[in-house]
Amino acid sequence: MNRTGLPRIIFITGTDTGVGKTLLTGLLLLHLRQNGCHALAMKPFCSGSRADTTFLHAVQNGDLTIDEITPFFFAEPLAPLVAARKHHRSIRLPQVLRPIMRVANRCQCLLIEGIGGLLVPLGEGFTVRDLIAELGCEVIVVAPNRLGTINHTILTVEALQRIEILGLKTVLMSSHDGGLSALSNSRILAELLAPVPVLPVDFLSGNLLQTEALKKSGNKIKKTLARILV
Repeated sequence: MNRTGLPRIIFITGTDTGVGKTLLTGLLLLHLRQNGCHALAMKPFCSGSRADTTFLHAVQNGDLTIDEITPFFFAEPLAPLVAARKHHRSIRLPQVLRPIMRVANRCQCLLIEGIGGLLVPLGEGFTVRDLIAELGCEVIVVAPNRLGTINHTILTVEALQRIEILGLKTVLMSSHDGGLSALSNSRILAELLAPVPVLPVDFLSGNLLQTEALKKSGNKIKKTLARILV
């Protein structure tokens, strides 16, 4: 339980957009469910496309509807605050917390995938970080294992350390073209961020947006996924 009295909530944020948050969320969700935990996943905000929402819907076998997974969707590829204002909408933090709490009360563990980076403005007067602070939940920072990730990851972790959170981990997602820096990023970040754990995830090939391929990849790195969820 976290400080709100809800079941375990893990927020998956990132150093930027397109760094592997959705993939990691799917892998963790499958791992939890395969090991007997009634886990669900949400992405409360989504802009530009419902692809991430559709993916999470498939991974949890339709246990949540599309609208339950993503209560706030905007067709424009913009930060939620900007997109909402284009539609003359005003989104407040309590409006976001209500659907999250409804879903959290239906499961043992809720994974929440963020949108973009930590300081993306979600609504009037609040960011991704403010939502995390209000939930009082655990946080996983997803970072790409490539050049530039040291700066972006340290900035994100330092921003999170300014708020009260239960647990904080960093996960480095590898790609097939991470470059020379990919060989040392994990070691250097572990040194600079200690005692925050830094856990690398090896490059996973194949069409991981397909559930069966995701399962096979998850089985290959099940020990890493278990360490992330400790």
